[in-house]
Amino acid sequence: MRLFAMTCVAMLAFAANSVLNRMAVGAGAIDPVVFAVLRLGSGAVVLAVLLVLRRGVVWPGWHGRGPGVAGLLIYLFGFSVAYLSLDAGTGALILFGVVQVTMFAGAWAAGEVVPRRRVLGALLALIGLAVLLAPQGGAVVPQVAMAVAGVGWGIYSLAGRGQGDALAATAWNFILAVPVAALLVLALPGHWTAWGVGLAMLSGGVTSGLGYALWYAVVPGLGAARAAVAQLTVPVIAAAGGAVLMAELPGPGFWLASVLVLGGVAVASVGPRVTAV
Repeated sequence: MRLFAMTCVAMLAFAANSVLNRMAVGAGAIDPVVFAVLRLGSGAVVLAVLLVLRRGVVWPGWHGRGPGVAGLLIYLFGFSVAYLSLDAGTGALILFGVVQVTMFAGAWAAGEVVPRRRVLGALLALIGLAVLLAPQGGAVVPQVAMAVAGVGWGIYSLAGRGQGDALAATAWNFILAVPVAALLVLALPGHWTAWGVGLAMLSGGVTSGLGYALWYAVVPGLGAARAAVAQLTVPVIAAAGGAVLMAELPGPGFWLASVLVLGGVAVASVGPRVTAV
């Protein structure tokens, strides 16, 4: 029961990132670049504190740091820009689908043996993304931005595979990305309000920093298959949050795409010899 409750809280945190970003950036309370930098900075602070409290500062080594930092920055900025106009649920589904496809492509490019079910799952997810990304009158730019964010997070995830200490690796990726992000916000100064700043720091410190830490704590107990299936709930929770808090009611296209994308991920993840994603 404790593991189930912790998993539910982690999924709520991941979905909340979409809702908080949409509430802040979509409403014009803060510039997307400023939101991303504040989210990154507050997340770095919380993760660093957790690292110190756990067993002191641990350096995980340079292996994977370059792709990890680059992927994190691409994800954060693409994510924020996309929510200038994307609904919370739609953005979360695009992100989720592209991440899975990117990781599949990375595994294939690396010469890994790819089971047939993963090929079928990736094809279903691609079809679902095609349905979701069909031309919708001016929504191309935010869709592309979220797809880019998905590629970034996929790169980040691929770089993190094999890391012995996931929390330390994530904390250092956040910390090392802060100076780069700070330079960007200095070059592209934007507007903000107290409300927007508060939502950005909540997203960074709580639903990102604490959310990731909680997730890394429960994944060993879940195993790869159940962890992958648990994440299928994130786009649906984000859509529900957008509907309740911002009256963003998903249309039939979203639900059809959800069945294809999430069904594809389920097919790829469940079965014998599951590979963590």
